[in-house]
Amino acid sequence: MVSTAADRVSDRVAREHAVSTWAPLSSPLYRALWIAQMVSNLGTWMQTVGAQWLLVDKPHAAVLVSLVQAATTLPVMLLVVPSGVLADLLDRRRLLLAAQTAMAVLAVVLTVVTAVGHTTPLVLLSLLFLLGCGQALVSPSWQAIQPELVPRRQIPAAASLSSMNINSARAIGPALAGVLVSLAGPTVVFGLNALSFIGIVAVLFRWRRPIVARDLPAERPLPALRAGLRFIRSSPSIRRVLLRSILFIFPASAVWSLLAVVAHDRLALGSGGYGVLLSALGAGAVLGATQIGRLRRVLSTTGLLALAGVLFGIGALAAALVPYPPLVWLGLLFAGLAWMVSMSTMNSSMQLLLPGWVRARGLSMFQLVLMGGQAIGALVWGAVAGTVGLVPTLLVSAGLLGLCALSTRWWPVRVTSLDTRHAEFWPEPAMVVEPEPRDGPVLVLRTYQVPAEQAADFTAAMARVSRSRQRTGASRWQLYRDIGATDRYIEAFVVRSWEEHMHQQHVRLTALDESAEKRVEQYTVGETRTMHLIAEPVDDIRPARRGLSISRARHDRAEVLNQRH
Repeated sequence: MVSTAADRVSDRVAREHAVSTWAPLSSPLYRALWIAQMVSNLGTWMQTVGAQWLLVDKPHAAVLVSLVQAATTLPVMLLVVPSGVLADLLDRRRLLLAAQTAMAVLAVVLTVVTAVGHTTPLVLLSLLFLLGCGQALVSPSWQAIQPELVPRRQIPAAASLSSMNINSARAIGPALAGVLVSLAGPTVVFGLNALSFIGIVAVLFRWRRPIVARDLPAERPLPALRAGLRFIRSSPSIRRVLLRSILFIFPASAVWSLLAVVAHDRLALGSGGYGVLLSALGAGAVLGATQIGRLRRVLSTTGLLALAGVLFGIGALAAALVPYPPLVWLGLLFAGLAWMVSMSTMNSSMQLLLPGWVRARGLSMFQLVLMGGQAIGALVWGAVAGTVGLVPTLLVSAGLLGLCALSTRWWPVRVTSLDTRHAEFWPEPAMVVEPEPRDGPVLVLRTYQVPAEQAADFTAAMARVSRSRQRTGASRWQLYRDIGATDRYIEAFVVRSWEEHMHQQHVRLTALDESAEKRVEQYTVGETRTMHLIAEPVDDIRPARRGLSISRARHDRAEVLNQRH
């Protein structure tokens, strides 16, 4: 795909306005939440190590230890999308406060039952599963509140800091937990994790998030889920980010899943050496977070994703071919940097592309792709390595990462030209009868007068309007030409209910949608007329006739049986 002049100008403007990675920390609220989240992430990683240590001397320890990770990650994969729906429907601050408080209580319960010696494998895994459910509940909300804490131009920097937060905790938490477990046992680690929730709960309790009151019926969960999926399906830019995520995450997961085998089989390292190799990925992520601001000044969003594919490919090649652990560590340092650059770039792209009304739902889909890609990738690469060997598997992974970088030429990601700010520009419909919220479906007809010489430009502009309608609520859309007039076109779209149409009009429209309609106005003359039609139930006599026929047949059959007897 060849970039246009507008795209090149957009990328240049984005680079000129790139801000420092540390800029979001100037906000007291963001800084307090970031520090509190760092402490909580450390506690979570420490809890994982303590839980694994509790199970190492149990029968079938290998299976039980692997179940620790499954118990904490499986709920996220299963619940993250419904959690995204809740985060868009409910007040995110209250949802976060309730979920973090519940997780703190569960952490206290885990500490107490461990202290008294009642932490059986079933109890431990059950509590970890419930804590994982809490994590699934808060994850979309954490991501969705970022634009409320920092200005729009600082969102990429905030995404980088969030990635650095997670990866720093991943690098420090297990090492710190290992020392504490050896000195004082798992109970202390679980207790510290319970205390780590205090900071987050305190900051959330003090935060007074502004609430926008609207005189509209609340969205229901199932229609809200359908609306979120429809938005993603009708948004090429969102689908492009998700595609780029899959193209990177799937081959990159080979290094994450096979690194222990690389340490043991190729480099003859013990568990300590494996930990050192793993630390290279964490250190690279932290390094990337400190340097990504400079990278954004010289590279576009697409350029950053291409760089990430190349650098992670270098890490995969080092793991496959280099026999010297220090050089492998250096290659993995590049891979960790690439992972952070890719994740923060795609995360910030999603943040910038998603309007507020659907932000948590969209981010939950991104997180599902992220975690699902890693989980499925780990299974696939493990099976491939068992069949063809470790080195060929990592070489294939490196090759796919190279193709991922090359594919940015045809499938780029550009977000700076999209304006997702809320805009309310539709006139109120003229009504003689007030519909009920759940009445529907609703058929909206808009009539345009288009001169013949403008017809081609008009229909091209209506393609953008089509995507706008479907993003914001239309389940069906079509443009018709009136064959009884030379210049009349009728747009028709269907929304499932009156309440969803009201949300479409008052909540979901953005400046991007407004610009699409203004472009259409350039090619029309006269006034555009709009009609709103509500489906009216009609009595049908066919079911009654069918029921009468069935009753008559049963009666005739009964008479035949009586005559036989």
